[in-house]
Amino acid sequence: MKKTFNTRSMIFTLYGDYIRYYGNVIWIGSLIRLLKEFGHNEQSVRAAISRMSKQGWVESEKHGNKSYYYLTERGRLRMDEAAKRIYKLESPSWDGNWRILVYTIPEEKRHIRDEMRRELVWSGFGLLSNSCWITPNPLDDQIHRLIDKYDIEDYVNYFVASHKGMKDHEDLVRKCWDLEEINDLYSQFIQEYSQKYVIDKSKIEKGEMSDGACFVERTMLVHQYRKFLFVDPGLPQELLPKNWLGDSAAALFADYYRTLAEPATRFFESVFEQGNPDWKKDNEYNYLDHPLISPRVNQQ
Repeated sequence: MKKTFNTRSMIFTLYGDYIRYYGNVIWIGSLIRLLKEFGHNEQSVRAAISRMSKQGWVESEKHGNKSYYYLTERGRLRMDEAAKRIYKLESPSWDGNWRILVYTIPEEKRHIRDEMRRELVWSGFGLLSNSCWITPNPLDDQIHRLIDKYDIEDYVNYFVASHKGMKDHEDLVRKCWDLEEINDLYSQFIQEYSQKYVIDKSKIEKGEMSDGACFVERTMLVHQYRKFLFVDPGLPQELLPKNWLGDSAAALFADYYRTLAEPATRFFESVFEQGNPDWKKDNEYNYLDHPLISPRVNQQ
């Protein structure tokens, strides 16, 4: 039985993995046709894209009687930020410093605190104590964008510091992130998708898997894998446990992605070109060497 995922979330996936490399714009009819492959009807697609427009992720433009939607600057920045973290194939090296964000937001701006919390978790920060967030990663740009976005410069302090105790880095990480739980999620991903990878690779080699089926599986793979963005803080190798499975999951993702890439892209383009006759693909985009996949894979 085919899984059905949130329509809005699936649209984000299609923009991030396909549309942004084809002029960043798509006819609503093409979007409806693509999402039909996943069990989403026209009404749900139109409702979801309307919500995304109101939230500032996409904007629309009319050509004749056709409506086209494209990512806003905010949407493109979010996609780029996601690409730098969730699709990496190995953990970053660490400079030994911690970034500390402390804020005291007044009660009348309470709603900002909730939004800030979601944004900080998404970026990889961990909560050390009340309104005090830390990360070992250099996220200065993200922090400055958050401060500007919510206009909270007067309520925020940001530090880059070294940790002098009293406990070690391992205890600090354990207090801020549940790496054991995250590792279990990576283990589940590896167990499920390593089997699917072997089966689908064999089907493709025998010509037993349609382009449309490859498109669905590749998109679902990305959709599932990008969920780690919301739980994995992307800690440096020095702060991870020895049995960490994140890099193995990332390598499996890359292998499976590339196996599905050519037929999936062929299907996408066949649908896309019907409603976007003047479409142009990004010259730097290569479906077998996706910009979201770490260069490390290319060296293996």
